[in-house]
Amino acid sequence: MTTRRTALGALAGAALLPKAFAADTGAAGESLKEAAKKKGLRFGTAISAGRNQFGDPAYRALVERECGIIVAENEMKWQALEPRRNAPNFAPADAMLAWATDKGIAMRGHNLFWQAEKWLPAWVAKEDFGARPAQGAERLMRKHVKTVCEHFGKRIGSWDVVNEAVDPADGKLRQNALTRALSSSSGAIEQIDLAFRLAHEYAPHAQLVYNDYMRGDTGSSKHRAGVLAMLAELKKRGTPIHALGLQSHIGSWDESADRGKADLLEWRKFLDQVSGMGYDLLITEFDVNDRRLPADIAKRDAGVAAAARDYLDLTLSYPRLSDFLLWGMADNISWLQTWDEAPRTDKLPMRPLPYDAELRAKPLRQAILESIRAMPARQA
Repeated sequence: MTTRRTALGALAGAALLPKAFAADTGAAGESLKEAAKKKGLRFGTAISAGRNQFGDPAYRALVERECGIIVAENEMKWQALEPRRNAPNFAPADAMLAWATDKGIAMRGHNLFWQAEKWLPAWVAKEDFGARPAQGAERLMRKHVKTVCEHFGKRIGSWDVVNEAVDPADGKLRQNALTRALSSSSGAIEQIDLAFRLAHEYAPHAQLVYNDYMRGDTGSSKHRAGVLAMLAELKKRGTPIHALGLQSHIGSWDESADRGKADLLEWRKFLDQVSGMGYDLLITEFDVNDRRLPADIAKRDAGVAAAARDYLDLTLSYPRLSDFLLWGMADNISWLQTWDEAPRTDKLPMRPLPYDAELRAKPLRQAILESIRAMPARQA
């Protein structure tokens, strides 16, 4: 994403890395959540209910040691909570939330609406909204938000209300069964606005977040522009949206030329524009795609750590950014291992997270720790 390092570029950066990056400092020393707390930041991760994450005592212990906040990877999404109409399934999310509460770990909500139609429950995409489809769509949205927000209540203090509404290909708002039912030419923005108003109605205590994966490179310029245009329109409408979630899946995602510092400048410009509108920021899904880095593990891990420092030193410098979550703690459970849109050409497993498959700390953990320690403290 941001640094867009080629293998040579990453190695050049890696040569400058301090020796501390190679140290395994996972179990000993300061935890990531402790370092973050000193700066007024909450550090955490996504976790799934699967047997190799929440179901694995060792992995669960790692999350408890390092994290002050978690988010369910899938278990609070609409298609997981209500795979069949009027047949809700809160059990997996409830189990994770109960564990987090017992351990003194906060939990975010992710997400109330995932805009791409393929990620809606299948029955919603086929829904007949009746003779007055706009009213039918609003009733369904209200029922969903009310049910979910009242179920979790004040235990969830931050919600990703809408996820990935902007098409990165052209910067336009995505359409789905709900936006089409609202019928007007501005159906997408109307639906997004309504989603936030409903979330504010049923979770008035919560931080309400728009979450997306825009980046700083040239391949993401239309995506950034679309997100800015949408946020500006929501601001004009008085939509109760509080923050932008930066998914932060950094690394190499397309074949556009590596522009190094230029990409970071574009990213800073984007964050300045968002902050200038009055929105807070969160890093919601951090990891590093290493597809263009060498096969050699030591060199690859050094390149990943260098890319992370570049991105985090810039992004964490914004005082309105209060939460920093990874999308997993260990390489073997990362979604990037099975994501076929931007794979490694050598087919080797990616190493995108701060711990390896044996739950041993990697240079990325040290890079994250040092970026947190270097960031300016947040005001209480």
